[in-house]
Amino acid sequence: MNPRAITLIVLLSAGAIGSWYLARSNARTDDDELPHQTAHYGYYLKQARILGTGENGAPLYQIEAELAEQQEDNRIEFTDVRIRYSPESAVPWIVNADEATLRQDDPMITLRGHVQIINSGADEETEIRTQYLELDPEQFIAETEMRVQIRIGERSLTATGMLASLHDDKIELKSNVRGKIAP
Repeated sequence: MNPRAITLIVLLSAGAIGSWYLARSNARTDDDELPHQTAHYGYYLKQARILGTGENGAPLYQIEAELAEQQEDNRIEFTDVRIRYSPESAVPWIVNADEATLRQDDPMITLRGHVQIINSGADEETEIRTQYLELDPEQFIAETEMRVQIRIGERSLTATGMLASLHDDKIELKSNVRGKIAP
């Protein structure tokens, strides 16, 4: 071998060893932070309609929403919500709200913002309004500790806190009850 070939082999070997060393020193380890956050791959639905079933598996209620979006912590956030019971349940109440949250493995639905519960199936329409409400649709129970306004026909009441059994059409007001009852 001539000196020129030996020099070329030495330079190529040095270049290969140097590039291997640089590549190894820049390799990512599991401890390194990612340069960006990973995306959440939950689902979202527009014009959503979700059915809730009773113990026997038959449809009990349905949630209609303008938007339903799954969050990272296994909850579903709804906007422009309407909850109706199936005709078989004989519960004529309809619940509307700006927002709602449903958590995995929890039947309770949390409703927020202009919550309105209407029973138009009675002789006189009954309307309940509040800003926050917890609804257990399987037990037909609606409860809040917030201020509520109740209108039954021409009569109206306000109170702080309420427990309502939608199946039995019973409403229990908790405190600060005030009303206007006209004959």
